[in-house]
Amino acid sequence: MIRPAKLAEIPQILGLTKACAQHMKANGIFQWNEHYPSKEAFKNDVARKELYVLEEGSLILACITISTMMDQEYAPVQWLTPNNSNLYIHRLAVHPEQQGKGKARRLMDFAEQKARDEGYVSIRLDTFSKNKRNQRFYKARGYQRLGIIYFPKQSSDPFYCYELVL
Repeated sequence: MIRPAKLAEIPQILGLTKACAQHMKANGIFQWNEHYPSKEAFKNDVARKELYVLEEGSLILACITISTMMDQEYAPVQWLTPNNSNLYIHRLAVHPEQQGKGKARRLMDFAEQKARDEGYVSIRLDTFSKNKRNQRFYKARGYQRLGIIYFPKQSSDPFYCYELVL
């Protein structure tokens, strides 16, 4: 089931994202670290009702942030649509033991349907330039790679921005 996250679940969600960070590092992908994703980011996501979890039984197996706010780092990107009716995907994480089972696809299906139902014109996101798996995933879903941005606290390598026009 996909549902809004609760404040009390943030420690469990942080455990999930730390497991993902360790898994990525083991595969040479230095995308997440001690600075990101943070407890503060998740607290803000919950407060804005933008953090969702995928749970089975009582276990949170994955999470996604579906936001209406554009990060300042996105400002220089030449997007396909105007900056006034877009959703932004952040912090998509699937526990390493659950990867490859369609959980990320389910969360993205949910986000894309939410965007359509609520009348947004596009969905925007970024993914790490060294994370080839994510790049293939978004390309296969019809997202177009548009520009590069940097998050210096995370990596000196760039992140690629993508957009799906709905």
